Amino acid sequence: MGAAKRIRADLLNFGRSYTRSRIGLFFGLAFPVILILLFGAIFSGSGSPATVYAQNQDNGPAGLQFLQVLNETGALQVTLVPTSQNFSQYLLSQSSSDGIVVPPSFTADYAAGIPVNVTEFWNPSSSTSQGVFGITSGVLNAFNLQRANGTSVLGVQRTTIASSSYTYIDFLIPGMIGFAILVSPMFALVNISAQYKRDKIFKQLSLTPLTKTDWLLAKIGFYMIMTIISFLLMSAFGIFAFGAHITFTPWVIPFLLLGPFMFVSLGMLVGTVSTSVESAAVVGNLITFPMMFLSGTFFPVSTMPAYLQNIAHVLPLFYVIQGLNNVMIYGNDAAALTDIAVLAVLSAVIFVLAVRFFKWRED
Repeated sequence: MGAAKRIRADLLNFGRSYTRSRIGLFFGLAFPVILILLFGAIFSGSGSPATVYAQNQDNGPAGLQFLQVLNETGALQVTLVPTSQNFSQYLLSQSSSDGIVVPPSFTADYAAGIPVNVTEFWNPSSSTSQGVFGITSGVLNAFNLQRANGTSVLGVQRTTIASSSYTYIDFLIPGMIGFAILVSPMFALVNISAQYKRDKIFKQLSLTPLTKTDWLLAKIGFYMIMTIISFLLMSAFGIFAFGAHITFTPWVIPFLLLGPFMFVSLGMLVGTVSTSVESAAVVGNLITFPMMFLSGTFFPVSTMPAYLQNIAHVLPLFYVIQGLNNVMIYGNDAAALTDIAVLAVLSAVIFVLAVRFFKWRED
């Protein structure tokens, strides 16, 4: 009970100090909303993921050749899905709406001159899906021209993987929530921990009943509250200003709690192990900015080159944003469980390290 009171008292004290800072409130609450408005106005309805999933159910050579030509256009990265997989469920598991299925009779019908269609899974409002349709149609037309007299037998039929139509703003909102979860706690704790160490404030706190764990948990609790407020603000602006299609679900809560838990701890760790305020700021920026741009904050990770996608998968923020996309856009709760598990493990490890290296007094 004593620890709970100490944590609550320090949380309230820190909250009062924070709310007196107009700069802190601006960057914590207003700045992400401004970015939502700017990016929403500029890029609403845009975006072009390079990856398209494809399932070849055809036993002949024409289906494989068709997918190879699609891949060789350079505009699409075709990823094959085993025929043993339920294709619709597979797309959902990948949180994707773009896919192509080559039917079993593709080669036989093409050779016999019988009309046959490939199936394209698409998002009606996505420019990516429009691009996939255009490229697919172009390749099929090229196959038709190779037939005698250029007989047109190959075509495309379209179906949607989800009932709602998504736009760029729908994917921007989870990314900007992740942005807020990363930036505000990281920069604040990097600076606080380095400055408190320099100014001997930690030494003074060591004379109080407050423990190191209490102090850090109070900061985590504060930024959890800030994250929830920021989430509500950005979601409201996205919905009412741009008509965003996002889902409010209890599965969002773990990301709004684990994200601040992890990045407050990480900021504390960076500031604690740095030798000066200046070096802490440099290290903090080196950690923060790559995560900001490589984790899917502004643009889908699938649009990036393969080597950058591999880097993205080792960044903690990637699992925050991917998880928010899974639960707010795709309703893919099963995939979100993996993201939650990764974040839980990372948060626990970073928190333990932060407490371990955090010292009230320097030796």
